[in-house]
Amino acid sequence: MSYIGNEPPDIGAYGVQSFDGGGTTFTLSKPSTTATVLLFIDGVRQTPVDAYSVSGVTLTTTATTPSGTDNVTVQFLGDVVDFGEPSDDSVSTAKIQDDAVTAAKLANSINTEIAANTAKVTNATHTGDVTGATALTIANDAVDIAMLSATGTASATTFLRGDNAWAAPTSPGDLTPAFMVILEGDDTVSSGGVERINFNVEMYDTDSAYDNTTNYRFTVPSGEGGAYVFFFQTMISDADGGYDIDHLEPKMRVNGTDRWAYTEEMNSSLERKYFAVHGGPIILDLAAADYVDCACYVHTSNGGDLKFLGPGSFSGGTWYGRTYFWGHKLPGVS
Repeated sequence: MSYIGNEPPDIGAYGVQSFDGGGTTFTLSKPSTTATVLLFIDGVRQTPVDAYSVSGVTLTTTATTPSGTDNVTVQFLGDVVDFGEPSDDSVSTAKIQDDAVTAAKLANSINTEIAANTAKVTNATHTGDVTGATALTIANDAVDIAMLSATGTASATTFLRGDNAWAAPTSPGDLTPAFMVILEGDDTVSSGGVERINFNVEMYDTDSAYDNTTNYRFTVPSGEGGAYVFFFQTMISDADGGYDIDHLEPKMRVNGTDRWAYTEEMNSSLERKYFAVHGGPIILDLAAADYVDCACYVHTSNGGDLKFLGPGSFSGGTWYGRTYFWGHKLPGVS
């Protein structure tokens, strides 16, 4: 036989299966659908859907078929091919049609994930970005330390830094070494010279760095070099009551050399009996073994003696705030 154009391919014959009549359900040899099966009863073709339907391997007629031997015939028009599910990670972004994934689909997926992980999330009042999705928050204790993937070791003495590392807080340092000493008892000094102030009673001395018996000075302990702040005050009085103080110059010294001085000159006609002078506060950069002491140049117009005054009494008790010296290391300053 001749053909115009290409010869049609040989697609083979369709399958046929026969059954004895008298029933309404028949088991097919392979899964099919109503559209892929032709049904003949006693040679008469039946109308799909109206006369019969197919689901999987079951063919069902709407009425009981006539009794007979092999009088019910089924002709298969083609096979139903099950392609199965795509392999994992086999569908790329480019294969998904634009706008094919709707907000409703995302909401269903999110809510399904929430339902499967109720121990990790809980419902909340926050508004989600996906319309229809259940708002959620992280449940208490749902995120444990291991899930943070941080470096370092978590403990009661560490915290999680911004770089996701567990670290111990860095202390800015304390205020030690620190000391405060006072002058216990008046100390008579001669006019016209520089006199060291012998602070001889320790109120506190954290590192036993102040000598209150011999040299009356603070010495920087080993390993404690850095910036220190110091302050001292002394109250001065005429020893003979002549009221003739005319020149005071408090000094703070490092290793015996003046590092701070303040001059107070007075007109002796003012006849003042008491003067309080201050040294500091001053910040000094010191190394280990450096020492600091206090002194004052005093002068009277008549050459009489003066006194550095120790504690005094008042109606409520003893007043210590007359002649004192204190200092401490500054934290975080080197």
